[in-house]
Amino acid sequence: MVSSTDRPTLVLVGHGMVGQRLLEELAARDALAGPDRTDGPGGAGGTGDDRRWRVVILAEEERRAYDRVHLSSLFTGTTPEELNLASPDFFADHDVTLRLGDPATAIDTTTRTVTTRRGSAWHYDALVLATGSYAFVPPVPGRDAPGCFVYRTVEDVRAIREAAHGARTAAVIGGGLLGLEAVGALRSLGLETSVVEAAPRLMPGQVDTGGADALARTVGAMGVHVHTDTAVTEVWTGADGRVRGLSLSDGGSVQADIVVFSVGVRPRDELARAAGLDVADRGGIMIDPQCRTSAPGVYALGECARAADGNVYGLVAPGYRMAEALADTLTGGQGSFTGADTSTKLKLLGADVASFGDPFAPDAGGSVLWADSGSGVYKKLVLGPDGKLMGGILVGDADAYGTLRPLVGARLPGPAASFLLPAGAAGPADTTAVLPDDAVICSCNGVTKKALRDAVHAGAHDLAAVKKCTGAGTQCGGCVGAVTSIMEAQLAAEGVETGPGGLCPDFTQTRRELYEIIRVTGIDSFTRLAGEYGVPGPDGRPPHGCAVCRPTVASLLATLGPELGLRHILDGEQAALQDTNDLFLANLQKDGTYSVVPRLPAGEISPDHLIVLGEVARDFGLYTKLTGGQRIDLFGATVDQLPDIWRRLIDAGLESGHAYGKSLRTAKSCAGSRWCRFGQRDSVGMAVELELRYRGLRSPHKLKLAASGCVRECAEARSKDVGVIATAKGWNLYVGGNGGVKPRHADLLAQDVGDEELIRVIDRFLMFYIRTADRLERTAAWLERIDGGIDHVRDVVLHDSLGLAGELDAQLRRHVDAYHDEWRAVLEDPAKLRRFTTSFPAPAGPPAPGHVQIRTHEGDWRSVCLLEELEPGRGVPVRVGDEAEAVALFRSPDGEVFAVSDTDPVSRAGVISRGIYGAVDGAPVVTSPMYKQRFDLHTGACLDDESRHLPVREVRVL
Repeated sequence: MVSSTDRPTLVLVGHGMVGQRLLEELAARDALAGPDRTDGPGGAGGTGDDRRWRVVILAEEERRAYDRVHLSSLFTGTTPEELNLASPDFFADHDVTLRLGDPATAIDTTTRTVTTRRGSAWHYDALVLATGSYAFVPPVPGRDAPGCFVYRTVEDVRAIREAAHGARTAAVIGGGLLGLEAVGALRSLGLETSVVEAAPRLMPGQVDTGGADALARTVGAMGVHVHTDTAVTEVWTGADGRVRGLSLSDGGSVQADIVVFSVGVRPRDELARAAGLDVADRGGIMIDPQCRTSAPGVYALGECARAADGNVYGLVAPGYRMAEALADTLTGGQGSFTGADTSTKLKLLGADVASFGDPFAPDAGGSVLWADSGSGVYKKLVLGPDGKLMGGILVGDADAYGTLRPLVGARLPGPAASFLLPAGAAGPADTTAVLPDDAVICSCNGVTKKALRDAVHAGAHDLAAVKKCTGAGTQCGGCVGAVTSIMEAQLAAEGVETGPGGLCPDFTQTRRELYEIIRVTGIDSFTRLAGEYGVPGPDGRPPHGCAVCRPTVASLLATLGPELGLRHILDGEQAALQDTNDLFLANLQKDGTYSVVPRLPAGEISPDHLIVLGEVARDFGLYTKLTGGQRIDLFGATVDQLPDIWRRLIDAGLESGHAYGKSLRTAKSCAGSRWCRFGQRDSVGMAVELELRYRGLRSPHKLKLAASGCVRECAEARSKDVGVIATAKGWNLYVGGNGGVKPRHADLLAQDVGDEELIRVIDRFLMFYIRTADRLERTAAWLERIDGGIDHVRDVVLHDSLGLAGELDAQLRRHVDAYHDEWRAVLEDPAKLRRFTTSFPAPAGPPAPGHVQIRTHEGDWRSVCLLEELEPGRGVPVRVGDEAEAVALFRSPDGEVFAVSDTDPVSRAGVISRGIYGAVDGAPVVTSPMYKQRFDLHTGACLDDESRHLPVREVRVL
């Protein structure tokens, strides 16, 4: 028998979503032992700090807990690892023993031991059964034939995907929630799909006949063959023994190379039954409100349990409520579970479907209906005899779900019909305001209205912060509208400004507003924009700008350059606005050198280009590295080397890869149909076309694209701002993906589109994003912030709901026509080339008018450059005699000259002269390009860190 420590042991049988949630709830209560903790005995009924459990998990699957709610995303590019609910660090931090692939096979409640498949015996002080459920397969002939599947696990998905190769048709038996999800998954594999439901309508447990009719019309319009009120009598096979179709009880038949059974689940209660625990006649381990079974020290939760109200709950939200109640029980708390809200909102085959409360309750108070058969919309509210909301159904348009669900059991704050009217019609003035503080707004995570208000009061002043603090809106997302309303109401009550605010102290307008001002007025310089729309400084003059607004305006001018007649980002005043990467068209590194990245569309590279890159790296002493975007990065180039490196690359037929700008970076690709045996389309060719079309397009943040040749998704397209995945019928277009610190899977924008339509939709999506996004806002954050989210964007770019399609198309065409290689343009312009130096040469001859002089350490004055060489708002590096360190000279737009050390005090790299000039409260400052610290050019003081300082030099102009 395994006995790990003298600490109390909790054995968890099963490691699904609900089991993992239990562990997280215990961790949140500081009730899990860590590897270095030696707390005394604990368990239910304990007090103080003696209730920390040593946990052993006995899991049947070979993988740790994962998100089954989003299992369908595995068909469209998500990896199993991305669905994991806990990192290995969680188990290490809490000293959890995780036994994968070693399920419990027997329980002895007398000796309190659990035996596993591999023969281990574990003693428990508390045993939690979280064994979940299994898919029920009706006893029809042929159900075991090759090609028949259930749809419950990652392995099920893998098997279905493998079987789809070479298949043409598929059928799903069962038209409920999971069945329709399976239909969508099979369609994403390019299969002609049918669904068979024995009940008279689809989703019989969630919607009524009217809602099901609307759903069936929508599903049918997508090419799915719907068969209701008929049962499968046989799965018939071909000569090879594999599935070929279904026979139906109404005499019909369905062709299918793949069959997926999704007719319901049954509790996994066999382990409990064999151990003598009380099990319900209809299945399910009997538990009380504290999740206790009939055996002392044994608990159950999730789909394997029959709750105190007599129900088995197959949704994750009730399982989470059980986990919270059991965590309380195991730590001596008073939590209980006596039933749960089974409201649900989801998107099935592109159609929004939601039900809440009791949608089938007797409508003694009447029911209110709104339907539009043409658009597939059906909405129904059921009112009780006292006029209170009993429940409802929303099909085709479920935007009101987040507002209506918390109102169940209350009187509506307005006419019932107003909640069902189409968008834009008169609706209720307020909704969430009438809810009590204990109303549960997020049923997935049990977040109340009071918890949301408390989070705002504590400082969570935007939706992202509220989500992070409370967990509301992070599961199904159906409550986001209500969460936002409560947040905004609380902010208003506390007097917190909720408007977008200005770009910076120099502009009261946002980036979006400045974009429109420049686009409409034709303003083509920062000076004009600041003069007409900037906030005057203390002296009443237009602002000089700062490290926020100057690069932002530079980006806007670059984006709108074709309309404004501007050609290069380093022309004239524009150069003084650029951050160091854009100023030198390369990426600054920590030692002050730069990296050079030539464009390699889709990662394609010829042997000749490989040789050139190797020779350049060798000749200039550069470090080379392959990037994640399928390019080659050359590190270690000094400023003065950059033009010579570019010249070698351009002569070989290469060009700028724009790795330095807030613009398109790469269009990544897999091998596609050119080489891969699974490839359905030429993803390489598509990626090349996309990269060459959008190269140089300046945007609010960097843009990453990818093209995958099949649903295996080797190019990771769903983690990109724009990703395309080949299907049997065309391309699926995903937008708003993101990797990095806050990963986000992209949303499906368009499905099965051809090449020409794909390009047109991407054109409009990118230009609409550029037009409406905030500064440094990636497409992922933009989609989550913008009103209406992906649905609104889809309406704009696919259906031209705002009438902008023509403008967006024309603007992108102008960008394509105006494109030029920024490296080549510098090489062709001597004025631009002069900036690429480690120090400007001192003027020859004796001191003369127009010389800029700096006092040496010995006290005499030395000429270092000519005043005319100093561009207003931009620094230059100079040498004072034979001094080792360079000096950074800056000239303000008003003509004042400043001199400070060129050495950044943090990195010790000579880069201050490459920083952005600006002003703070009227004082001239430079922002270091290295770590964005601001330094007063009069005093050298750092405005962001009192411990940092720039030496100031005396300077004069003759």
